[in-house]
Amino acid sequence: MDIQFTGENLLPGKLGQFFIVLSFGTSILSLLSYYFATTAKDKLDLSWQKLGRLAYRLNLFAIIGVGACLFYIIYNHMFEYHYAWAHSSKTLPVYYIISCFWEGQEGSFWLWTFWQGVLGCFVIVKAKTWENSVMTVISLSQVFLASMILGVEILGAKIGSSPFVLLRDALEAPIFSRADYLSLIEDGNGLNPLLQNYWMVIHPPTLFLGFASMIIPFAYGVAAVWEKRYSDWVKPALPWALFAVMILGTGIIMGSFWAYEALNFGGFWAWDPVENASIIPWLTLIAGVHVMIAYKNSGHSYFTALFLVIISFVLVLYASFLTRSGILGDTSVHAFTSMGMDKQLLIYLAVFTILPFVLIIINWKHLPITQKDEDTYSREFWLFIGAIVLLVSCIQIIATTSIPVFNAIFGTEIAPPTDAIQHYNKWQIAFAFVIATISAFSQFLKYKKTDVRKFFISLAVTFIVSIFLTAGLVYAMDIYSNLMYILMTWAAVFSILCNAKVLGEAFKGKWKLSGSAVAHIGFALLLVGALVAAANNKVVSLNNTGIGFGDEFAKNNNPRENIILYKDEPAKMDKYTVTYLGDSTSGVNTYYRVNYKVINTEGKVTENFNLYPNAQQNAKMKQIIASPDTKHYLFHDIYTHVSSVPLKEEHHEDHEGHSDDENYLTPVVHEVTVGDTIRFRSGFLVVKNVNKNATIKDIPLNKGDVSIGMQLEINANNATYQAEPIFLIKGNSKVDFGKKVDEAGLKLRFTNVLPEKNKLELTVYEKPKAEKKDWIVLKAIEFPYINLFWGGTIIMVIGFILSIFRRSKEVKTV
Repeated sequence: MDIQFTGENLLPGKLGQFFIVLSFGTSILSLLSYYFATTAKDKLDLSWQKLGRLAYRLNLFAIIGVGACLFYIIYNHMFEYHYAWAHSSKTLPVYYIISCFWEGQEGSFWLWTFWQGVLGCFVIVKAKTWENSVMTVISLSQVFLASMILGVEILGAKIGSSPFVLLRDALEAPIFSRADYLSLIEDGNGLNPLLQNYWMVIHPPTLFLGFASMIIPFAYGVAAVWEKRYSDWVKPALPWALFAVMILGTGIIMGSFWAYEALNFGGFWAWDPVENASIIPWLTLIAGVHVMIAYKNSGHSYFTALFLVIISFVLVLYASFLTRSGILGDTSVHAFTSMGMDKQLLIYLAVFTILPFVLIIINWKHLPITQKDEDTYSREFWLFIGAIVLLVSCIQIIATTSIPVFNAIFGTEIAPPTDAIQHYNKWQIAFAFVIATISAFSQFLKYKKTDVRKFFISLAVTFIVSIFLTAGLVYAMDIYSNLMYILMTWAAVFSILCNAKVLGEAFKGKWKLSGSAVAHIGFALLLVGALVAAANNKVVSLNNTGIGFGDEFAKNNNPRENIILYKDEPAKMDKYTVTYLGDSTSGVNTYYRVNYKVINTEGKVTENFNLYPNAQQNAKMKQIIASPDTKHYLFHDIYTHVSSVPLKEEHHEDHEGHSDDENYLTPVVHEVTVGDTIRFRSGFLVVKNVNKNATIKDIPLNKGDVSIGMQLEINANNATYQAEPIFLIKGNSKVDFGKKVDEAGLKLRFTNVLPEKNKLELTVYEKPKAEKKDWIVLKAIEFPYINLFWGGTIIMVIGFILSIFRRSKEVKTV
């Protein structure tokens, strides 16, 4: 007998699923219509083209309908739908509910589909004679993306995952046997705390707009070979390629901002596999843009330009497979788990890899590949070399990032690098040095042929000036201990000077030259900022007490770089006097108010500001998820986050009838033998002896029972105390009886006997310095010259915008 469930609102889900099916159907209709329009013998017959346009625009309408239904469900907390229950909660403000929209795989695929639909409509207006073939390729991609959220079964095979699946269909639980199960669901799982940051409201849409825009230059390249219009595609594709580079680059940098402001690893780039997956296609398309420009001006490197544009979108699909198949589960904290769409993703990847290269092979003899080599003193030659260097740098990133894929395919057990940042940096700094240098001196070169004498005169002057400026910067930024950093700084300074010369020409009226110069200057500043901030960041919260915070803390934190602050008790931290002033809770976040003061030798306060690092507590997992706060200066940042706070958890009875574990710091487990010494904050204790005949009041011992006491001597506060925690084996049960030494702020438990190691297990609970005072453990880092990184990013984007305007004006009706 079917259960008649009460309280469910099924109409939004049914309407949303209708729109999904409509989007899938219209994408197929658009694909077929544009294909027949492209292959039609009568080019004056526009009926197929008109049908393709109508279908594509209807597809966008359907996609918007899907998004509207899904947002309605999430916004109204309809937890009868699995997506709303899994990714949202009633406590989230509206702007974080927007983030819930794309936290799951289905929502992020919708976002990608939406942007591709919007961009396709612009292509319809702008593409002119390229419309039919280019839109065929884009529509094919739209078919695959629409299938990812289809969520239907055909011949036993599941195609996609719908965001409108009901909770009772997605999960198996006893409550679904009740008609009123919704009355038992008070709230949803909520948004991942790490995503509850304003950058995550704007970063994913920007990133997916970048991914979606990569299809357009790819489509132009494929269309050119398909229609045998080999040389015509570069001009109309170039503005789109620049747009894709700008948007995807902006999205990546937004991710860096998010990492810097929301994650507590202390930086803006960690070479995480998901970060790598997004930057690889960006770098290859940057290389592609430069070679496209070289081909447009000189006729050289046609195949390289075509290959780089094609492989850039292929790498977007490969990145999607890496991050969505679950294959990175052990190597990345950012990746999605698998949802059974692995085969679909592989088919998508295979089609868009095989299709263009089959067309290239078929048309190979007709491709406009020049036989004459480029002149060494020509700009196109060095643009080609720079593109190859970028490609090689990407290969290094891909090879390391793809280790889990290699292991899965070949059954190997290759371990990823233990220190990923050091591993990538040693390679990528060298590649960045070469790229920055080439982007510098190539500005003095002309296409096809350069006056060698003028080239070397300009080069020599700039080279000498850059050496003197680098020497001053190296001294001021204190990076003279590392040769690679010095060389990288010189390359960036050299690039800035060379491009500034070109920018100077722009101010004389040659504005069309300004875009590339501004972009290169921004890139050089970005490199300097990233280099100096990464090389010279300094932990200012040094712990010189020798006291740690327990083994669990040390697994994820360096005790040497963290200090404990007690409420209203100032502590010295580098040049700062730091005071924890208390906390306040807003929603699920607790904000810890930390005051910083700089007091000069005369006792005058020269700086005074508050920071509010926050944390969400997970009492069940006994951990916190912390987000930092940062004080921004012109030449440095003070970055602060909490590493540990008193956990708010349920009280648990100990064997003395007390419920006071929450009054202690995280317990520290020690494996000891007689004679061992253990240090704690206010002193030390010594394991003096083992009492094998310990007795416990009111508990008689039967034959076979074992009662062992650990006799301890505690030295704290210039006094000595004795304690004997007991470990009891009674029947099949193991019980320990702890002892408190309030004078030393300790609780001691003899928690196990380890005969295989000939050791005893002692668990030490230590109270904060003042029993009733709140405390936090804090880490603070100073990032010097970090604004060069952010400023360079903004300047680089401005350069791309200028270049897009320039290249758009060059596009004629074709």
